Amino acid sequence: MSMFFACGYKHADPVIAGQQAYFNAIARNDVPLGTPQEGDWRAAHNEKAQTFDAYKAARPVKPTAARSVIYLLPVGEFTPLQEKILEAAREYTAIFFQLKTVLLPAHSDSAFPAGTFRQREDGHIQLLAPYILDSLLKGNIPNDGITLMAISALDLYPKSDWNYVFGLASYTDKVGVSSIYRLQDKTLDTSNYITCLKRLNKVASHEIGHMFSLRHCLHAQCVMNGSNNLHETDQAPNRLCSACQQKLYWNLRYDHQKRLEQLVNYCHQQQLQPEQRLLQKDLDAIR
Repeated sequence: MSMFFACGYKHADPVIAGQQAYFNAIARNDVPLGTPQEGDWRAAHNEKAQTFDAYKAARPVKPTAARSVIYLLPVGEFTPLQEKILEAAREYTAIFFQLKTVLLPAHSDSAFPAGTFRQREDGHIQLLAPYILDSLLKGNIPNDGITLMAISALDLYPKSDWNYVFGLASYTDKVGVSSIYRLQDKTLDTSNYITCLKRLNKVASHEIGHMFSLRHCLHAQCVMNGSNNLHETDQAPNRLCSACQQKLYWNLRYDHQKRLEQLVNYCHQQQLQPEQRLLQKDLDAIR
């Protein structure tokens, strides 16, 4: 059941106040968070909600004429079908953030130090995510880049006592890494392509959202909700709630209707019907 989050007062920030009609309209489509179950992110992490003022105080990186490109860096070896899904994720990222997004040539992981890999009980290999952040990405954003996110073909782990991680991002360095391994249920084929694409789009927009200083969302069901497992990732919408949209809009200043129209069209072309219907509700609310 939807809950109305629309406010009758004028927002204190003039940028958001000028767009109040839009945010009031889409707030009607926000869905409240339910009670977290054992093992869910909110059950395991006692986080504090990020207010709009706290977001501004974080001084998020802003695009400029000289620096505005989002870069995606594949890491490892990828099949042609995986390359196709990376390109689809690039297109989605460009629309989601309304910024040019470039998919770089793949970077081999064959020369990474032995201590950055570990083998799990079932035989699959994991790669140490902080190594990619610290040694491959930090300080290496192209001159016109605003953020840089690696996408690993291998599974990731953040430290020795964790089983795995979907992604990891640095707020200060504007870099991040995610993996397609678990998103594709270990092996990508035509039967799970759409499921993997849904998940990759969510994880990419979530991690890059962190790079733009968005914290985990506690306001409503949102792509910025924290996730401990694939079930939570699958349950999360591919939509930013109205509160997170206020923050991102304040930073990036895109055309709301153009963005929604492009997202709806993308979902239609990629056969993401539930996601298309969800975003269409926001588009219908402002027309």
